[in-house]
Amino acid sequence: MIEARRLHILRAVADHRTVTAAAAALYLTPSAVSQQLTALEQETGHRLVERSAKGVRLTPAGEILLSHTNAILAQLERAEAELAAYRSGAAGTVTVASFATGIAQVVAPAVARLAESSPGIRLRVQDAEGDASLPMVLDRQVDIAVAVEYRGAPAADDPRLTHVPLYAEPFDAVVPLNHRLADAEEVPLADLAKDPWIGPYPGNPCHDVVVLACENAGFQPRMEHSSDDFRAVVALASADAGVALVPRSALRGMDLSAVVVRPVDGVAPTRRVFAAVRRGAEGHPLIQPVLEALGEAAG
Repeated sequence: MIEARRLHILRAVADHRTVTAAAAALYLTPSAVSQQLTALEQETGHRLVERSAKGVRLTPAGEILLSHTNAILAQLERAEAELAAYRSGAAGTVTVASFATGIAQVVAPAVARLAESSPGIRLRVQDAEGDASLPMVLDRQVDIAVAVEYRGAPAADDPRLTHVPLYAEPFDAVVPLNHRLADAEEVPLADLAKDPWIGPYPGNPCHDVVVLACENAGFQPRMEHSSDDFRAVVALASADAGVALVPRSALRGMDLSAVVVRPVDGVAPTRRVFAAVRRGAEGHPLIQPVLEALGEAAG
Protein backbone atom coordinates (compact mmCIF):
# COMPACT_ATOMS: atom_id res chain seq x y z
CA MET A 1 0.00 0.00 0.00
CA ILE A 2 1.29 3.47 -0.92
CA GLU A 3 1.76 5.89 1.99
CA ALA A 4 0.41 9.40 1.39
CA ARG A 5 3.39 11.09 3.06
CA ARG A 6 5.65 9.54 0.43
CA LEU A 7 3.46 11.04 -2.28
CA HIS A 8 4.10 14.47 -0.70
CA ILE A 9 7.80 13.78 -1.03
CA LEU A 10 7.48 12.66 -4.64
CA ARG A 11 5.66 15.88 -5.55
CA ALA A 12 8.20 18.02 -3.72
CA VAL A 13 11.04 16.34 -5.63
CA ALA A 14 9.17 16.91 -8.90
CA ASP A 15 8.60 20.58 -8.02
CA HIS A 16 12.10 21.36 -6.75
CA ARG A 17 14.11 19.12 -9.12
CA THR A 18 16.70 18.15 -6.53
CA VAL A 19 16.58 15.98 -3.41
CA THR A 20 18.39 18.67 -1.41
CA ALA A 21 15.89 21.41 -2.32
CA ALA A 22 12.92 19.13 -1.68
CA ALA A 23 14.36 18.14 1.70
CA ALA A 24 14.83 21.79 2.68
CA ALA A 25 11.24 22.61 1.71
CA LEU A 26 9.88 19.68 3.72
CA TYR A 27 12.20 20.21 6.70
CA LEU A 28 13.75 16.78 6.20
CA THR A 29 17.30 15.61 5.59
CA PRO A 30 18.31 14.64 2.04
CA SER A 31 18.96 11.10 3.24
CA ALA A 32 15.42 10.88 4.67
CA VAL A 33 13.96 12.03 1.34
CA SER A 34 16.08 9.47 -0.53
CA GLN A 35 14.98 6.72 1.85
CA GLN A 36 11.31 7.60 1.39
CA LEU A 37 11.69 7.64 -2.40
CA THR A 38 13.34 4.22 -2.28
CA ALA A 39 10.50 2.92 -0.10
CA LEU A 40 7.94 4.35 -2.53
CA GLU A 41 9.68 2.61 -5.42
CA GLN A 42 9.52 -0.64 -3.48
CA GLU A 43 5.82 -0.10 -2.74
CA THR A 44 4.99 0.56 -6.39
CA GLY A 45 7.45 -1.91 -7.94
CA HIS A 46 8.68 0.78 -10.35
CA ARG A 47 11.69 3.03 -10.63
CA LEU A 48 10.23 6.51 -10.12
CA VAL A 49 13.21 8.91 -10.29
CA GLU A 50 16.46 9.20 -12.17
CA ARG A 51 19.38 11.01 -10.60
CA SER A 52 22.09 12.90 -12.47
CA ALA A 53 24.63 15.63 -11.85
CA LYS A 54 21.96 18.19 -12.80
CA GLY A 55 19.42 16.93 -10.29
CA VAL A 56 16.49 14.53 -10.29
CA ARG A 57 13.80 13.89 -12.87
CA LEU A 58 10.82 11.59 -12.83
CA THR A 59 10.76 8.44 -14.95
CA PRO A 60 7.66 7.75 -17.08
CA ALA A 61 6.36 5.62 -14.21
CA GLY A 62 7.06 8.50 -11.85
CA GLU A 63 5.10 10.90 -14.08
CA ILE A 64 2.13 8.51 -14.06
CA LEU A 65 2.20 8.31 -10.27
CA LEU A 66 2.58 12.10 -10.00
CA SER A 67 -0.59 12.65 -12.05
CA HIS A 68 -2.48 10.48 -9.56
CA THR A 69 -0.65 12.09 -6.64
CA ASN A 70 -2.15 15.51 -7.34
CA ALA A 71 -5.67 14.03 -7.31
CA ILE A 72 -5.00 11.92 -4.20
CA LEU A 73 -3.56 14.80 -2.18
CA ALA A 74 -6.42 17.08 -3.23
CA GLN A 75 -8.91 14.45 -2.06
CA LEU A 76 -7.08 14.14 1.26
CA GLU A 77 -7.33 17.92 1.68
CA ARG A 78 -11.10 17.63 1.09
CA ALA A 79 -11.34 14.82 3.62
CA GLU A 80 -9.53 16.93 6.22
CA ALA A 81 -11.84 19.85 5.43
CA GLU A 82 -14.98 17.76 5.89
CA LEU A 83 -13.69 16.22 9.12
CA ALA A 84 -12.83 19.65 10.43
CA ALA A 85 -16.31 20.86 9.50
CA TYR A 86 -17.81 17.84 11.26
CA ARG A 87 -16.11 18.74 14.48
CA SER A 88 -17.14 22.40 14.03
CA GLY A 89 -13.61 23.65 13.61
CA ALA A 90 -14.49 27.30 14.15
CA ALA A 91 -11.23 28.19 15.90
CA GLY A 92 -7.64 27.93 14.83
CA THR A 93 -4.75 29.61 13.02
CA VAL A 94 -4.46 30.14 9.27
CA THR A 95 -1.12 31.21 7.83
CA VAL A 96 -1.14 33.60 4.85
CA ALA A 97 1.88 34.53 2.73
CA SER A 98 1.52 37.70 0.67
CA PHE A 99 3.59 40.39 -1.01
CA ALA A 100 3.71 43.70 0.88
CA THR A 101 1.12 45.65 -1.14
CA GLY A 102 -1.24 42.68 -1.04
CA ILE A 103 -0.97 42.71 2.75
CA ALA A 104 -2.00 46.36 2.84
CA GLN A 105 -4.67 45.98 0.13
CA VAL A 106 -6.54 42.83 1.18
CA VAL A 107 -4.86 40.83 3.95
CA ALA A 108 -4.92 43.49 6.67
CA PRO A 109 -8.58 44.39 5.92
CA ALA A 110 -9.38 40.66 6.00
CA VAL A 111 -7.82 40.43 9.48
CA ALA A 112 -10.17 43.19 10.65
CA ARG A 113 -13.21 41.54 9.01
CA LEU A 114 -12.45 38.15 10.55
CA ALA A 115 -12.08 39.70 14.00
CA GLU A 116 -15.79 40.54 13.75
CA SER A 117 -17.21 37.68 11.67
CA SER A 118 -15.02 34.76 12.81
CA PRO A 119 -13.25 35.74 16.04
CA GLY A 120 -12.01 32.18 16.56
CA ILE A 121 -9.86 32.33 13.42
CA ARG A 122 -6.43 33.87 13.85
CA LEU A 123 -4.38 34.91 10.83
CA ARG A 124 -0.61 34.64 10.88
CA VAL A 125 0.81 36.78 8.05
CA GLN A 126 4.16 36.39 6.32
CA ASP A 127 5.65 38.82 3.78
CA ALA A 128 6.64 36.87 0.65
CA GLU A 129 6.66 37.64 -3.06
CA GLY A 130 4.32 35.64 -5.29
CA ASP A 131 7.06 33.51 -6.77
CA ALA A 132 7.95 32.40 -3.22
CA SER A 133 4.48 32.15 -1.67
CA LEU A 134 3.06 29.59 -4.13
CA PRO A 135 5.81 27.02 -3.42
CA MET A 136 5.25 27.69 0.29
CA VAL A 137 1.62 26.60 -0.12
CA LEU A 138 2.57 23.48 -2.06
CA ASP A 139 5.21 22.59 0.54
CA ARG A 140 2.63 23.07 3.33
CA GLN A 141 4.62 25.88 4.94
CA VAL A 142 1.59 28.20 4.73
CA ASP A 143 -2.13 27.67 4.11
CA ILE A 144 -2.89 30.52 1.69
CA ALA A 145 -0.81 32.53 -0.76
CA VAL A 146 -1.80 35.96 -2.04
CA ALA A 147 0.17 36.14 -5.26
CA VAL A 148 0.49 37.86 -8.62
CA GLU A 149 0.25 36.21 -12.01
CA TYR A 150 3.68 35.97 -13.61
CA ARG A 151 5.46 34.09 -16.34
CA GLY A 152 6.20 30.59 -15.12
CA ALA A 153 3.59 30.66 -12.35
CA PRO A 154 1.34 27.61 -11.91
CA ALA A 155 -1.66 28.02 -14.21
CA ALA A 156 -5.17 28.61 -12.90
CA ASP A 157 -6.06 25.01 -13.78
CA ASP A 158 -3.00 23.52 -12.05
CA PRO A 159 -4.23 20.29 -10.38
CA ARG A 160 -2.27 21.07 -7.22
CA LEU A 161 -3.89 24.44 -6.46
CA THR A 162 -7.23 26.24 -6.33
CA HIS A 163 -7.05 29.87 -7.51
CA VAL A 164 -9.42 32.56 -6.21
CA PRO A 165 -9.20 35.83 -8.23
CA LEU A 166 -9.01 38.91 -5.98
CA TYR A 167 -8.31 42.07 -7.99
CA ALA A 168 -6.45 43.55 -10.93
CA GLU A 169 -4.74 46.92 -10.98
CA PRO A 170 -2.86 48.95 -13.60
CA PHE A 171 0.72 50.13 -13.45
CA ASP A 172 1.25 53.90 -13.75
CA ALA A 173 4.28 55.62 -15.25
CA VAL A 174 6.46 57.47 -12.73
CA VAL A 175 8.86 60.05 -14.17
CA PRO A 176 10.98 62.89 -12.70
CA LEU A 177 9.46 66.36 -12.47
CA ASN A 178 11.72 67.68 -15.24
CA HIS A 179 11.07 64.77 -17.60
CA ARG A 180 10.11 65.66 -21.17
CA LEU A 181 6.79 63.80 -20.79
CA ALA A 182 5.91 65.32 -17.40
CA ASP A 183 3.14 67.44 -18.96
CA ALA A 184 1.58 64.60 -20.95
CA GLU A 185 -1.86 63.42 -19.85
CA GLU A 186 -0.86 59.82 -20.65
CA VAL A 187 2.59 58.34 -21.25
CA PRO A 188 3.23 56.16 -24.31
CA LEU A 189 5.64 53.44 -23.21
CA ALA A 190 7.46 53.49 -26.55
CA ASP A 191 8.53 57.09 -25.79
CA LEU A 192 10.47 55.81 -22.76
CA ALA A 193 12.58 53.36 -24.78
CA LYS A 194 15.80 55.37 -24.45
CA ASP A 195 15.39 56.30 -20.78
CA PRO A 196 17.19 54.58 -17.91
CA TRP A 197 14.75 52.45 -15.91
CA ILE A 198 14.20 51.65 -12.25
CA GLY A 199 12.40 48.44 -11.35
CA PRO A 200 12.14 45.27 -9.30
CA TYR A 201 14.74 42.52 -9.48
CA PRO A 202 14.33 39.63 -11.91
CA GLY A 203 12.25 36.95 -10.21
CA ASN A 204 9.86 39.49 -8.74
CA PRO A 205 6.50 39.06 -10.56
CA CYS A 206 6.30 42.83 -11.11
CA HIS A 207 9.60 42.69 -12.99
CA ASP A 208 7.94 40.36 -15.49
CA VAL A 209 4.97 42.72 -15.91
CA VAL A 210 7.25 45.71 -16.59
CA VAL A 211 9.54 43.90 -19.01
CA LEU A 212 6.65 42.31 -20.91
CA ALA A 213 4.87 45.67 -21.26
CA CYS A 214 8.03 47.26 -22.64
CA GLU A 215 8.60 44.35 -25.00
CA ASN A 216 5.04 44.75 -26.28
CA ALA A 217 5.85 48.43 -26.87
CA GLY A 218 8.83 47.38 -28.98
CA PHE A 219 11.86 47.73 -26.70
CA GLN A 220 13.82 46.13 -23.90
CA PRO A 221 14.02 48.42 -20.84
CA ARG A 222 17.53 49.40 -19.75
CA MET A 223 17.36 48.65 -16.02
CA GLU A 224 19.90 50.95 -14.38
CA HIS A 225 18.62 50.58 -10.81
CA SER A 226 16.86 47.70 -9.05
CA SER A 227 14.76 47.51 -5.90
CA ASP A 228 11.79 45.44 -4.79
CA ASP A 229 10.69 48.33 -2.56
CA PHE A 230 8.50 50.72 -4.56
CA ARG A 231 9.23 53.54 -2.13
CA ALA A 232 12.88 53.22 -3.14
CA VAL A 233 11.85 53.13 -6.81
CA VAL A 234 9.90 56.38 -6.44
CA ALA A 235 12.74 57.98 -4.48
CA LEU A 236 15.18 57.18 -7.27
CA ALA A 237 12.79 58.59 -9.87
CA SER A 238 12.51 61.79 -7.81
CA ALA A 239 16.32 62.02 -7.95
CA ASP A 240 16.13 61.97 -11.77
CA ALA A 241 17.74 58.50 -11.84
CA GLY A 242 15.26 57.08 -14.34
CA VAL A 243 11.65 56.20 -15.07
CA ALA A 244 9.50 53.39 -13.71
CA LEU A 245 6.19 51.57 -13.84
CA VAL A 246 4.60 51.12 -10.42
CA PRO A 247 1.35 49.36 -9.42
CA ARG A 248 -1.27 51.99 -8.58
CA SER A 249 -1.98 50.68 -5.09
CA ALA A 250 1.73 50.77 -4.22
CA LEU A 251 1.71 54.54 -4.75
CA ARG A 252 -0.95 55.17 -2.13
CA GLY A 253 0.35 57.01 0.91
CA MET A 254 3.69 57.87 -0.72
CA ASP A 255 5.18 61.35 -1.01
CA LEU A 256 4.83 61.95 -4.76
CA SER A 257 5.67 65.66 -4.69
CA ALA A 258 9.03 65.14 -6.49
CA VAL A 259 7.72 62.92 -9.29
CA VAL A 260 4.98 62.92 -11.91
CA VAL A 261 2.57 59.98 -12.04
CA ARG A 262 0.65 59.42 -15.25
CA PRO A 263 -1.50 56.63 -16.71
CA VAL A 264 0.02 54.60 -19.51
CA ASP A 265 -1.31 55.41 -22.98
CA GLY A 266 -3.26 52.53 -24.52
CA VAL A 267 -3.55 49.17 -22.79
CA ALA A 268 -1.94 49.61 -19.38
CA PRO A 269 0.23 46.84 -17.95
CA THR A 270 -1.74 45.13 -15.21
CA ARG A 271 -0.99 42.86 -12.31
CA ARG A 272 -3.64 40.30 -11.47
CA VAL A 273 -3.77 39.24 -7.85
CA PHE A 274 -5.24 35.97 -6.61
CA ALA A 275 -5.35 33.78 -3.55
CA ALA A 276 -4.21 30.16 -3.83
CA VAL A 277 -4.68 27.15 -1.58
CA ARG A 278 -3.87 23.49 -2.01
CA ARG A 279 -6.62 21.96 -4.14
CA GLY A 280 -9.27 20.47 -1.90
CA ALA A 281 -8.52 22.76 1.04
CA GLU A 282 -10.77 25.60 -0.14
CA GLY A 283 -13.72 24.12 1.78
CA HIS A 284 -11.88 23.80 5.09
CA PRO A 285 -13.91 25.59 7.82
CA LEU A 286 -10.89 27.67 8.80
CA ILE A 287 -9.70 28.46 5.28
CA GLN A 288 -13.03 29.16 3.57
CA PRO A 289 -13.90 32.17 5.79
CA VAL A 290 -10.42 33.62 5.16
CA LEU A 291 -10.86 33.29 1.39
CA GLU A 292 -14.26 34.97 1.68
CA ALA A 293 -12.81 37.80 3.77
CA LEU A 294 -10.01 38.32 1.24
CA GLY A 295 -12.57 38.45 -1.56
CA GLU A 296 -14.72 40.96 0.33
CA ALA A 297 -11.69 43.14 1.02
CA ALA A 298 -10.70 43.01 -2.64
CA GLY A 299 -14.24 43.79 -3.80
